[in-house]
Order: sequence, then C-alpha cells, then structure tokens
Amino acid sequence: MKMKNKLAISGISLTLIAALAGCSASTTASSTSSAPAAAATSTAAAGTAVVLPVDTNPIVNNLTNQDLQVVNAAVEDLTDPVSGAAINDRLMLTLKNNGSTTFSNFEVFYQMTDVTTGATESYYQKLDGFSLAAGAQDYVYFDNLTDPNHYPENQFSLYRSSQNQVDFQITVSSDGAAIATATATKSVGTGEKVD
Repeated sequence: MKMKNKLAISGISLTLIAALAGCSASTTASSTSSAPAAAATSTAAAGTAVVLPVDTNPIVNNLTNQDLQVVNAAVEDLTDPVSGAAINDRLMLTLKNNGSTTFSNFEVFYQMTDVTTGATESYYQKLDGFSLAAGAQDYVYFDNLTDPNHYPENQFSLYRSSQNQVDFQITVSSDGAAIATATATKSVGTGEKVD
C-alpha cells in the first residue's frame, strides 16, 4: 500500500514539475517577444529571430571611400522590384555597390522617432548571408519573412504601433566602403498594409 502511494505521489510530482516547466518556458518566450526595453538583438538566420531595441549604435567603420550607396529607403508605398506589384509596408532598402570589389559583412542600424511624442527606438541587425558584387544593386527587407535578403523586425516597434508620423535615420555598413546613410518616413496612421 505504501509503495502505491509513493508511486502516485511521484507521478503527481513529475506531472507538476513538467507543468511548471512548461509554464516557465511559455512565459519566457512570451516576454522575450514583446519586451520593448531590452538592449539586445539577434543575429540568427533571417526570419527566425526576435529583434529588440538597442541603446547605442554598435557599428564601427573607419573606411572613407563612398562606394556603398543607399539608392532608396522606404517604409510605405512599396512595390516589388521584380513584379511591380504593391507589397505590404516594411523597411525596404535599395543598396548599390559602386566599387570594384564585392562587399559583405553588412550591418544596419536604424532609429525611429515619433515626431509627435518624441519617443525613439533604435535597432541593429547583421545582414547574415547578404553580399553585393561590384556594380550590383540589390534589395534588403525587414519584415520577418524567411526569403533571401529578408531580415527580422520588431512587430511591436514604434513603426508598427504609433499612429503618428515616424521618421527613420538609417546607417548601413559593409566591409568594403564607408558608412552610407538614408532617411525614410512613415506618415500618420499605422503600417502593415498593401498600398
């Protein structure tokens, strides 16, 4: 009789431990995906990471040649560069290599500012797997998709949540050229729509 009670209690204990472990894991995952104040970002493969705000720009690039160009930066009224069809709002960069060698090791830092409230958020992302051949132009998207040249974004950012105008200051760096900069603006209203 005592043996049966011990087994029953052990079974309950194991079930309780497993249940508590499951609660702890789901709480951690939930809080990680929505925490707006943490100063961290992921460098996991595109589309698989949660991107959180950072406090400072970690990019260090002392090169002086101006061979990297941000041809265009936009966060709304976007079209697919291949089909010409309208696509959902996201941060989209058109980058060009005006140099004579392939650029790689790209990094992007961007700061969003809500022009009404003055609130700011900054994000940093390594563009793992992205390179740009000499003379080439290509596109980079921050939209949580897993396709090539698509990288994570924070779906709870000012860009996605603010009804006000949000201005972007964008810094792009590679191993072959000086930092390139650009700006973009989300007008009044929220994003995430096909125009």
